[in-house]
Amino acid sequence: MKALVARELSGPSGLAYVDVDEPAGDGNVVVDVGAAGVSFPDLLLIKGEYQLKLDPPFVPGTEVAGVVRSAPADSGFTAGQRVTGLSMLGAWAERVALPPASVLPTPDGLDDGAAVCLLGNYYTMYFGLVRRGGLLAGETVLVLGSAGGVGTAAIQIAKALGARVIAMVHRPGATEFVESLGADVVLPLTDGWAQAVREHTDGRGVDLVVDPVGGDAFDDAIRVLATEGRLLVLGFASGGGIPTVKVNRLLLRNVSVVGVGLGEFINRTPGAQAEIGAGLGRLVEAGLRPPPPVRYPLSEGRAALESLASGGIRGKVVLVP
Repeated sequence: MKALVARELSGPSGLAYVDVDEPAGDGNVVVDVGAAGVSFPDLLLIKGEYQLKLDPPFVPGTEVAGVVRSAPADSGFTAGQRVTGLSMLGAWAERVALPPASVLPTPDGLDDGAAVCLLGNYYTMYFGLVRRGGLLAGETVLVLGSAGGVGTAAIQIAKALGARVIAMVHRPGATEFVESLGADVVLPLTDGWAQAVREHTDGRGVDLVVDPVGGDAFDDAIRVLATEGRLLVLGFASGGGIPTVKVNRLLLRNVSVVGVGLGEFINRTPGAQAEIGAGLGRLVEAGLRPPPPVRYPLSEGRAALESLASGGIRGKVVLVP
């Protein structure tokens, strides 16, 4: 079968579309891949900059949607069934083997491209907003990096949960896309943006900040938190380094900085993936739909990662065999 293989840790240039061995069943569910997700951590992984360090060659990719090719008799899945799943590696291929506990039925009404969008980013943001952030209906959420995959999910889930959303954009031409996601207020991430946020909250500040960006925006994001506000740390996509905070600022203002690490939580918490998936599934049943992803053929995976690295992707990019 064909797969996209990281042959060296040089970023997109190290990827090669080549023949590899078929995945072995061995108690796993083997899935014919209909779409595989691409995310910012994947980019870090193939550059050797992610916390998980791997020696090449390997097949990246953690998010998959497709059709069951074969499954253990006691897995609850059958050949021909449409499923989604999270894998440690291997999704950027024509077929992938997944542990049964990592597989869920695909929600009705979603094609494979839309279904795979709901995995990493939407699972992360449901976990972040609901479990880690304790979001309540009526609260105000500020989303940094709102035109990216995490930001897109954050806006849609926060709105579905009854929150007011202020979205920050720094990409030229991204405002219309972010407005289409349902954000109540869209502001440019330029000098003075924190004051603009205060003005749109009558000076109170926001209850929750979603920060997949890090870098220079972090300090101002702390400053715009209302009393008992929470800042969710999801990553450092700005490339401006990992920010720090003086904890006396948290004490004096009664605010919190909260880590959101979905993969680690799922690995340490039995049943967590199914629980998060069920909660997200209820929002899908109520009408939540991700925006159409940007699709690339698997054979053009290098170009897909280059577009992601350059900031040229709005929303989610997926690979289609």
